[in-house]
Amino acid sequence: MIDLHLHLDGSISPNTLIRIAKKENIKIPTFDELELIKFLQCPIDCKSLNDYLTRFDLPGLVMQTKYGLSEVMYDLLKRLNEQGIIYTEIRFAPQLHLKQGLSQEEVVEAVLEGMNKAMVDYPIKAQVILCCMRGEFNHELNLETVRVAKKYLNAGVCAIDLAGAEALFKTHTFKKEFELAKELEIPFTIHAGESDSIDSIKTAIEFGAKRIGHGIRAVDDEDFMKYLAENKIGIEMCPTSNLQTKAVQNIEEYPLKTFMKHGMLVTINTDNMTVSQTNIEKEFKLLEDKLNLTPQEKEKLLRNAVEISFTNDKIKEELLRKMGL
Repeated sequence: MIDLHLHLDGSISPNTLIRIAKKENIKIPTFDELELIKFLQCPIDCKSLNDYLTRFDLPGLVMQTKYGLSEVMYDLLKRLNEQGIIYTEIRFAPQLHLKQGLSQEEVVEAVLEGMNKAMVDYPIKAQVILCCMRGEFNHELNLETVRVAKKYLNAGVCAIDLAGAEALFKTHTFKKEFELAKELEIPFTIHAGESDSIDSIKTAIEFGAKRIGHGIRAVDDEDFMKYLAENKIGIEMCPTSNLQTKAVQNIEEYPLKTFMKHGMLVTINTDNMTVSQTNIEKEFKLLEDKLNLTPQEKEKLLRNAVEISFTNDKIKEELLRKMGL
């Protein structure tokens, strides 16, 4: 299995959060794992992406030191390995982890330390995607993230991204970040078409995005779906998360099969394992049960994941071989 759209902070385990909080004397609502999950998971009556994003505040408390960042990454890869994931690209925003004096470089180095340690201990392969954040006054922080990504590109970092409240902070206002990324030859994906219109996706493509996070609103334009297919733009779909944020109202209208019929390079991912209380197996089971996903279609989705991954051809061949594809 492969997961290409997975947020580090949204996938923290309650156990690890408690362990770091105890070690670093960080105040959290409870030290009981079952109780803590209630503060971490998406509310049942979640109304929107903005509502969903409130669940990231608590993980952020224990991800402000080198120790905390390294431990969260190590534990996530350990759990992914146990779930049968053989390759993953995990994303996080360095600028969200500066509250105790770390620089963005130090944040990235701490996460990479945890990642590299896990890859010694387990057979899983991983890379990280650095997220710029949607906001009004953080463009300088975003530009710094792009420069940091360049420094560690092909040394653990494989791309950049733009995440956050899409409808509040429009994609077109982040042009400078992606102009710099193109200039520095850094690949990128952009969250688009999740809580905003198809125009957000079109803007991301104009910027030069090779992949789109979520991309649900592409379903609104037949010609655009054909364009995405012809230009081999990867789509990182996250079914459970998309239902919770109301990117779609119900699973029956989920556009996965429509995208596949148009030949689009669609993939299935978890987004935030803890916030959405999911894993990659649950995501495929949901699609098999509700959308009658066939074994052949599942195989195609896994092949697509290999094709659009930000890695080299040698590793892609290895991944296909390991999955028997």
